[in-house]
Amino acid sequence: MYYFVPYVPTPYPVVREMLRLAGAGEGDVVYDLGCGDGRILIVAVKEFNVRKAVGVERDSERIKEARRRISEEGIEDRAIVVQGDFFEVDISEATIVTLFLLTSVNEMLRPKLERELRNGARVVSHEFRIPGWKHEKTAEVKDENNLTHIIYLYIKGKHM
Repeated sequence: MYYFVPYVPTPYPVVREMLRLAGAGEGDVVYDLGCGDGRILIVAVKEFNVRKAVGVERDSERIKEARRRISEEGIEDRAIVVQGDFFEVDISEATIVTLFLLTSVNEMLRPKLERELRNGARVVSHEFRIPGWKHEKTAEVKDENNLTHIIYLYIKGKHM
């Protein structure tokens, strides 16, 4: 399946609000699809104390950067980066999935989310909706440059 998503790091205020909106905490397993530099994984472990954070990334430079940052933070026991295509990686253990993809990619991803996630899993998307799903909540947050971002929270099982 062909898709392209440009690398644009999620601003830290948006990262924190995504995880807060999802109710991230001790028992959670976070999957960040297209994890870039690993910032969501690091914040999830260090600030929200999630049990495990898994990033899936195709770009080898981003993978090196994310793994280096995770190592520097000393959280390799709870945060990992998997090299590969997120359409091919099993995400069934996720309790929270974070996305900053395009609407068209979210639409292609929807059947996988429906198939692999268990009811109650939270999906948080930065800026782009998941077509055909009904969001549970939205939040707006301003970044460091005073730009407004929207975040959509979906809950598997309540999404239709």
